[in-house]
Amino acid sequence: MNLKEVWLIDYARTAFSRSRPNQPERDVFGEIRGDELLAQLLMKFFDGKLAEKGITRNDIEEVSVGVASGVLENWTYGGKIPLYLAGFPNKVSSFFIDKQCASAGAGMHMLAMEIMTGYTNCVLATGFEHMTRVRRIGIDPAIERYMDESSIFYHPEYDMQNSVNMLQTAQRLYEEEIPKFTKEDLDKFGVRSHNLTIKSQEEKWFTSGMNGGEIIPIEGHVEGNVNEPMMVERDMAARKSTLEGVAGLRRITTPFYLEKNGGKKGYIEREGTTEGVITAGNSSPLNAGATAAILMEAEEAKKRDLEPMARIISIGWGGVDPRVMGRGPVPATRKALEHANLTAEDIDFWEINEAFCIVALNCMDKFNIPEEKVNIKGGSTAIGHPLGATMIRLTGTLARILKEKKGRYGVANACVGGGQGLATIIENLNA
Repeated sequence: MNLKEVWLIDYARTAFSRSRPNQPERDVFGEIRGDELLAQLLMKFFDGKLAEKGITRNDIEEVSVGVASGVLENWTYGGKIPLYLAGFPNKVSSFFIDKQCASAGAGMHMLAMEIMTGYTNCVLATGFEHMTRVRRIGIDPAIERYMDESSIFYHPEYDMQNSVNMLQTAQRLYEEEIPKFTKEDLDKFGVRSHNLTIKSQEEKWFTSGMNGGEIIPIEGHVEGNVNEPMMVERDMAARKSTLEGVAGLRRITTPFYLEKNGGKKGYIEREGTTEGVITAGNSSPLNAGATAAILMEAEEAKKRDLEPMARIISIGWGGVDPRVMGRGPVPATRKALEHANLTAEDIDFWEINEAFCIVALNCMDKFNIPEEKVNIKGGSTAIGHPLGATMIRLTGTLARILKEKKGRYGVANACVGGGQGLATIIENLNA
């Protein structure tokens, strides 16, 4: 079978709000359900940018909806609820997918393979998360049975407590990589992320610039006042930062005191504390947001006289020890590179999800990636990481960067809760 070519035609997202599970009135999207947020994005996307390109709801053959916490009001009825809300015809098929932080990307990959194998010509990949309204912190009671020694599901070698707590997986990755990184390295990368994001916002890069920007404004409310409407058109978590300010933030993890590093004594001698290294300044916040991307078979796009943002040329995934899930981008990227017959040196720009800064730094170390190629418009530490939506944001932002900088190849990747990774390689056909 000769595989068909897949083009990324267009991409859009909402701004990402700062989620406040204990103070919902402070989340500017706090009064909007996650599925409604996606529906509003789709309505504006199709009635605006896509209408100008001649793409309608009727053109869409299948839709993926990625959500990491697809419970309670995030349950999408197989992806159909946001489509009904956004006015899609009944004939449009859909599916819901949970691959945690890679949910939107996994859906996009499945749709890309539908096009490659000739089953569809025009599809829509989406994702959303609302971490204020559907809270996802700590251990879910549904999986506590895996930690109960009286349960038939208990496994003494599987550390569920520190596999599910994402903060602790980042701490363990840091300790396993000692002495390659210091807490100061993590903090510096966090400061870089915030300041690059602020710079991009000041330049209106996310709302204009190459390809007309990516954020579609959605009406929310003023922070702290649910009765005062406000158009939300910037990511709300970004702050101008200094190393001194970030270094002083409260530490929120507990060390493992790995024996290979001298145990507790060795850790204290190195770090000068019995506390961990992960803080709000070197990890992503909780967020609400939605993303969407149109994929089309190349010949179909040519018939419509449509220009691609990028071509999807390879995908990859991998599994790792869930206790250090932050290693996931490495095997996923390696698979994608090998499938495309490329090396890391061939890649012009990278979007590495900053769920935690240690994850990005570890990936950069393993592939010897220079900092000036990574997250150059800011990263998820500042932009935000609404779990189910993020991988489309990374890929769409990357496509815009390749166009602007005239780069040819780009990699978007992310670590995934449960011990996984996902990667997408795209090509700028005009480079």
